[in-house]
Formats: sequence, C-alpha cells, structure tokens
Amino acid sequence: MAQQSRLDLLQGTLDLLILRTLQTGALHGWAISERIQQISQDTLQVNQGSLYPALHRLEHQGWIKSEWGVSELGRRARFYRLTASGRKQLELETENWARLAAAIGRVLEMA
Repeated sequence: MAQQSRLDLLQGTLDLLILRTLQTGALHGWAISERIQQISQDTLQVNQGSLYPALHRLEHQGWIKSEWGVSELGRRARFYRLTASGRKQLELETENWARLAAAIGRVLEMA
C-alpha cells in the first residue's frame, strides 16, 4: 500500500511539472522533458516511459490539448498546450504542493 502512495505522489508531481512547463506556451514532448531538466539544473530527468503516459493522462483529463506541428528539427511532432481547466488545475496543484512542502519542512525541522 505504501508503494502505491509513493507512485501517486510521483505521478502527481510529474503532472504538476508538466502543467507548469506548458504555462509559458505549447511544446512537444521532448522539449517538455528537456525544459524540466534544464530548469531543475539536471536534478530532474523525465524519461519517455513516464512522460508520454502522463501527457496522455493530462489530455484525457482535459488539462492539456495536443495538435500536430513541426519541431525545430523539421520533424513532425505532437505539441501540447495548457487548456483553461489546465490553468485552474495548475493553480490548485501549486497550492497543494506548497502546503505539502511546508508540512514536510516543519517535520524535518523538529527539534
């Protein structure tokens, strides 16, 4: 049971990172992964096996939309963008994350 909770937390965290990354504009999958890695200063690396299921899940939830386009390398790629409900979800998830991080911080600072 504990392992399931950890998996849910990881999925939720990845969803939050993807939504936040798409807040600035549409990106294709590889660019989303690269942006997360870049912003986290190589601390976070999102592998394709986690990224694409998360993108499909977010699209199914209606939080992102996708359409075909051409990447900077001239290849056909699926570009993802945040929807209005995705922006609302991002706001909610950001608040939840801040509350969770503060609670964990308090536990870690116990005397």
